[in-house]
Amino acid sequence: MSRGFSVLRRSTLAGSLTMVMSCVPAVNANAMVQTPASAPAAAGRQLGTVKTVAGNTLTLTTDAGQEVIVSVADGARILQLAPGSTDLKTAQTITLADIATGDRVLVSGKAGDTASAFAASRVILMKSGDIAQKHEAEQADWQKRGTGGIVSAVDAGSGTLTVSIGAKKLTINTSNTTQFRRYAGDSVKFEDAKPGTLAQIQVGDQLRVRGAKSDDGASIQAEEVVSGSFKNLAGLIATIDVGNGKLTLKDLSTKKTVTVTITANSSVRSLPPEAAARFAARAKGIAGGSSGTPAVTQGGGTAAGGERTGGSGHSAGADLSQLVSRLPNQTIADLKVGDAVMIVGSQSDAASNGVTAVTLLSGVEPILAATPSGSASLTLSPWSLGGGTADSGSQ
Repeated sequence: MSRGFSVLRRSTLAGSLTMVMSCVPAVNANAMVQTPASAPAAAGRQLGTVKTVAGNTLTLTTDAGQEVIVSVADGARILQLAPGSTDLKTAQTITLADIATGDRVLVSGKAGDTASAFAASRVILMKSGDIAQKHEAEQADWQKRGTGGIVSAVDAGSGTLTVSIGAKKLTINTSNTTQFRRYAGDSVKFEDAKPGTLAQIQVGDQLRVRGAKSDDGASIQAEEVVSGSFKNLAGLIATIDVGNGKLTLKDLSTKKTVTVTITANSSVRSLPPEAAARFAARAKGIAGGSSGTPAVTQGGGTAAGGERTGGSGHSAGADLSQLVSRLPNQTIADLKVGDAVMIVGSQSDAASNGVTAVTLLSGVEPILAATPSGSASLTLSPWSLGGGTADSGSQ
């Protein structure tokens, strides 16, 4: 996608490096990624980004933002692992002098005398520059072999998923080597996606998959699957609390009042009047089943990674999401009570009636007027919008 899995962005680098470290089973790094980053040093390992190097001491900033002072014992093994490698036998022996600020390291050892102290007997290094190059290659691969849509069926027994891409169905075959990641419901940042399982994926989820397609394009052997549960809302803003970053609206589809939290990572945009009129005409045609009108994927056009879903062009939802990603950012202070908005958000608790906005688009009065029932003929996609929430599959 246009801003997909923006692994080279400064805001996503730390999380991306953590996921790379999860590919090192020889040191059980995958288990570490699943362990809260705030786990005490007594766990025997620390994973973080190098803040300073002085003599035999490294200062690390963990993923939880904690600072750990690591003393590297004489005779400690210091290894550099190539990005993508899963075997420490291929690691190169280096010295502390080869470690620089900004590098990612995994240290093994034991806790020191204080909570912030750690004595390392082994240090495994991944250079930030090497990881950036690897992620450039991964991003290109997502663009080449990535696709996705809305989950329409899950067969846990066979490890098979079915994804709807407009009117098209794609069979996703998973195996014990497939990497699963799950979008964090309480966060709008994609780098907060956690290691996941097939069992977490439900019908209606949005999903991205990377792998080799069959010759007929009807199935794909999944190497990596990223999924998430998102809500699409549309309606008029009823209240705004700028200080607390919250607003409420009555969703046109469910007729329920929903509380929406706007964070620093939420993408807040406004659609220009001429664009709103153009998409309103498309929405009216789609709702009326006009012939020749491109089909739109349920729950977000670009979730299909730019797949052509009908007619001779991209879906209207895909076009809308691509346009929105190029609009200037705004804040909650730019909104007014009575504004018509479209929102895609994440939900941390299924029982909660509130969402955290991934993307909020105002200036959509003509679009909502064209679909007064709140039908999802035009919706936003979480994958291509927002501060670091997008994926890397689309053009």
